[in-house]
Amino acid sequence: QVQLVESGGGSVQAGGSLRLACAASGYTYSSYCMGWLRQAPGKEREGVALINSDGSSYADSVKGRFRISQDNAKNTLYLQMNSLKPEDTAMYYCAADPSGAYCDTLPDFVGGFSSWGQGTQVTVSS
Repeated sequence: QVQLVESGGGSVQAGGSLRLACAASGYTYSSYCMGWLRQAPGKEREGVALINSDGSSYADSVKGRFRISQDNAKNTLYLQMNSLKPEDTAMYYCAADPSGAYCDTLPDFVGGFSSWGQGTQVTVSS
C-alpha cells in the first residue's frame, strides 16, 4: 500500500520561498507518476505540478516560480516554491498514480490519482 507523508509547509511573507517534501513508501517509486495538488478554503482542488517519465508540467499559476523534482534513491518528491504569493496559500498534498493511467497530463492526474498524503499547510502573508 502506498504511503505518502508531506513536510515542509509553514508561514512565509510574500516573495519568500519554501520547499515541500513527500516521503513515499510501499511501491516501486519509478514505476509511475507523482505530483502536487493544493486546496484553499472554499476553493476547488487544483493541480500544481506533475512529474512523469517525460518530464514535468505545471499549472499556469505557478510556472516559473515552482519546481517539482524527485530523488529516487530517497523515494522523496519535492516542490520548490519561490516568489510565493498570498494566493498560493493552501493545503498542499502529495499524490501518486500507481496505475500509470493518469500520468500524461496534469489535468489527467488530478482526475485519476488514487494515493495521497495528509497534506501540509502553506500560508503566505502580504
